[in-house]
Amino acid sequence: MSTETVAARMGAGIYAKPLEDACIRFGIDTELRKIHFLAQCAHESDNFRTATEYASGRAYEGRKDLGNTQPGDGVRFRGRGLIQLTGRANYTEYSRDVYGDDRCVRDPAMVARLPDAALAAGWFWSKRRLNALADKDDVEAVTRRINGGTNGLNDRRAKTMRARELFHQLVMT
Repeated sequence: MSTETVAARMGAGIYAKPLEDACIRFGIDTELRKIHFLAQCAHESDNFRTATEYASGRAYEGRKDLGNTQPGDGVRFRGRGLIQLTGRANYTEYSRDVYGDDRCVRDPAMVARLPDAALAAGWFWSKRRLNALADKDDVEAVTRRINGGTNGLNDRRAKTMRARELFHQLVMT
């Protein structure tokens, strides 16, 4: 089963191969996990149209729970990547884990570019232990862990069903 093929059929375009690479790197390694991962990425990125949150990030200003402790952190560390990595703390941890330094803190926009847009999504998925929720086929629980609520739940469910259909079509061919 090709994650890249399913991602491409979901409209991922240039993100299709990097999403497959992220799945391999971060242990998103069963069909069900990939279904949930691709569906959530599709929702979070507005059907792979953006790897940068549309909102300005001002709402995150001063959010200590996101590590936004310096003036301007809300805008500087707004959501980026195919699963919107948000806040200075997440950018710092991602950069250290993936690169061993603070390059993503110095250049937050890199998280919206390839390969980081896909890598950050895979990293977030792994760090938040989302495989365990995907294994239970629980779209709402996965959504809550990513979003903190149920924003876009119906769309996320529809995308999960679409990814499931596409993986099953691949098996049949």
